Amino acid sequence: MMKFFYALLFALISTTLFAQDTYLHCGKLIDTKNGKVLTEKTVVVTENKILKIENGYVDGKKDDITIDLKDKTVMPGLIDMHVHLEGETNPKAYLKKYTDNEADLAFDAVGFAKKTLMAGFTTVRDLGGSGVNISLKKAIAQGKIDGPRVFTAGKSLATTGGHADPTNGGKKSLIGDPGPKEGVVNSVEDAKKAVRQRYKNGADLIKITATGGVLSVAKSGSNPQFTVEEIKAICETAKDYGFHVAAHAHGDEGMQRAILGGVKTIEHGTLMSEKTMDLMKQHDAYLVPTITAGKEVTDKAKIDGYYPAIIVPKALDIGPKIQNTFGKAYKKGVGIAFGTDAGVFKHGQNGKEFGFMVEAGMPPMATIQSATTTNAKILNIQDELGQISPGFIADIVAVNDDPTQKINTMENVVFVMKEGKIYKR
Repeated sequence: MMKFFYALLFALISTTLFAQDTYLHCGKLIDTKNGKVLTEKTVVVTENKILKIENGYVDGKKDDITIDLKDKTVMPGLIDMHVHLEGETNPKAYLKKYTDNEADLAFDAVGFAKKTLMAGFTTVRDLGGSGVNISLKKAIAQGKIDGPRVFTAGKSLATTGGHADPTNGGKKSLIGDPGPKEGVVNSVEDAKKAVRQRYKNGADLIKITATGGVLSVAKSGSNPQFTVEEIKAICETAKDYGFHVAAHAHGDEGMQRAILGGVKTIEHGTLMSEKTMDLMKQHDAYLVPTITAGKEVTDKAKIDGYYPAIIVPKALDIGPKIQNTFGKAYKKGVGIAFGTDAGVFKHGQNGKEFGFMVEAGMPPMATIQSATTTNAKILNIQDELGQISPGFIADIVAVNDDPTQKINTMENVVFVMKEGKIYKR
């Protein structure tokens, strides 16, 4: 018994005394809190946290790990506020809804999650799927598979026939009458029940489709689809459960209802008026632009047969307008949260969004802050993620060039650490 006790004591002492730290020698380091590019710094990581930042290139103890990033630019792990990890664009996507089982979605999602992490996005907000995204979140958190930290809405909320009604486009025998359990809302009472169901299912936030959408099998891509009263009921109930609410919205009237109802983020915002921009500033709401998705649907709509015919005119109308609206909103002072709608385009290409944001007039440093400090604040993790600072979780990525000088370098992340573990080197 005493031998066992001493062996255990020695193991504990050894773990404490000889814990292996990681020393990152960073040629350039982006200070996202202050919007500065620092040079020649050493970031010391112990277990899953950032221990300290030293000036110059400092070496650790004999058993510590040193990573040479002297010719790289290092920054916090990136946060994408709008992804769909269960699926990815392909011409058979609408048929797959009727042929794929949840297990099929899950196997696909594993690959999509890993691609996202390898692209430098260590945290994402998944804004709607079948519910497999909740299991995916748990599997990643438990270390069963590799992927980003996931905050998920589970199944997004729609109205009957609206964008995200899961039975749109089906034949009569398959349509049925989905309700709050399936994410379809048609009254204030439905709204409350649907939020509570998402909480029961294990979601982290709520996503509503405040207007029509491009990729739903329905005619309108922009009409308002919830009443203000329904949105208020959703947002008030969500607040009770510690949720914030994201609203898909292309049309202006639907956006205004969503903002007045209490949503935190407007996704896409395509046809946003100056009045709506003012409302967003007044109510501290953020725009998640998803420019990459807009460009993707525009391109794919030109391929014969890629989308169902009812979708093509919507894609050609809405897709090209997103970038320009984003530029106007940014210049007017609307808060911007980085998000791409990955899944509408291929996962792992999320970094393209930075270049499109810069094209529209947002400075490179501001785009990086939108994907780090801003998004961390919205997710209420601003004291843990979004910065490379002592005590923060060690989510750290690196690119070859200085993105404040060459923004397209964000498309090629060459080093990825999440919670102190190196996934790409």
